[in-house]
Amino acid sequence: MKYYLAILVSLLSVVALTAQTKVEKIVPTKATGEGIVYYLPKTSLLINVEVRKITVTAGEYYRYAERYLGIKNVPTENGVTYELGRITVVNKGVPDTDNAYKIEFRQKTVAPFAYLTSDGLLCAINAEYIPESGETETRREQKAPVTSPSSVYTEEFLMAGSIARQAEVAAKQIYHLRESRTDILTGDADNLPPDGEAMKIVISKLEEQEKELTKLFVGTESRETMYYDISIIPEDELDGEVLFRFSKKLGILDSDDLGGEPVYMKVTALERAPQLDPKEAEKKEKMMSKGVIYNVPGRALIEIAFNNKSLLKMETPFVQFGARDVLMPAILEDKKQPVKVVFYPEIGAIKQITK
Repeated sequence: MKYYLAILVSLLSVVALTAQTKVEKIVPTKATGEGIVYYLPKTSLLINVEVRKITVTAGEYYRYAERYLGIKNVPTENGVTYELGRITVVNKGVPDTDNAYKIEFRQKTVAPFAYLTSDGLLCAINAEYIPESGETETRREQKAPVTSPSSVYTEEFLMAGSIARQAEVAAKQIYHLRESRTDILTGDADNLPPDGEAMKIVISKLEEQEKELTKLFVGTESRETMYYDISIIPEDELDGEVLFRFSKKLGILDSDDLGGEPVYMKVTALERAPQLDPKEAEKKEKMMSKGVIYNVPGRALIEIAFNNKSLLKMETPFVQFGARDVLMPAILEDKKQPVKVVFYPEIGAIKQITK
C-alpha cells in the first residue's frame, strides 16, 4: 500500500480543490504503429485534512483584568494549540503500470482518435472529450491587520511608573472611551458628529481604541488554517488503518509518531466482482487480448474516525474491488458511422457509448 503525507497550504494562501483534468487528443499514425497505448487506473484515495492552529498571547496586564475590568479567566501565559477541522476524501485514479494496453485501429476505422489524460488514462475513443468542470472551491484565510494600542496611550499612561499604575490608567481610559461612545449615541455629548456617516466613523474609532486597550488585559488569539494531503492506495479492505496521528499540542503527525492520538481509516467492500471459474476466466482472458480493456469497478465504504467519533463516512466506486472487461473492436470499425465511447478516466469505466 502506497502512502504519504504532505503539507499543502498554510495561512494567507489559496488552494484549488477541484481542477479540470488535462487531456490530449491522440491520432494514431504509421509512425506510432496505428495504435494508442493507455493505462487503466487504480483507485487512490486523496484525503484532505484541515487543521487550525490557535496562538494565544497573554495580555501584559492580565493580573489586573478582574480587578479593573471584572473579567475572569483570561490567559495567563502564551500557548499554541491545534484543532482538527474538516476532512474530505476524493477518489483519484492513478495509472496502474501493471495494466497497460494498446488500442490497434484497423484500416476500416474512419478517422480514429482517442483522448488520454496527461498520465495516460483513457478518456474517449472517436469522441470529443471535455473534462467535467466541477466548481473550484478555494480556501482563503485572512489575517486581521495587526494594530498597536500605542495610538491611544495618553500622557498619563506614558508617565506611569509601574505596571500596576499603567494597568489602572489603561482601565480608566477604557471606561472613558465607553462613556464617550454612550454620550454620542444618546446625544449627550458636547460636540456631536454633524451627520450619521460621521457618527459611524467616530463610534468605530472609539470601539477600535477600546478593543486595543482591552487586549492589554485579556490578551489576543490568532488562528491559522493549514491543509494536509494524504494519499493512500488500498489494495484491499482496511480495518483500523492508522491514517495519521493528531495532538492538540503538536498538530498533525505521521502515523508512527506516538506523540499524538491515532486517526483511523476503514475501507469496506460493499460490492465486489464475482469470482469466475477457471474456464470462464480463460475464455475472458482470450477475448481481452483482442479488444479495448476497461474497468468495471466495485464499490467501497470509506470511514474515518478519531477518539471513537466519526469524522467521515462515504461510499465511492473502487477499482480494486472490481474487474476488467472488454469492448470488442468490431463496434469501432464501422466505415460509415464509428461508435463513440466516453470513459470515466478516474475509474476506467465506460460512461457512454453512442454513434
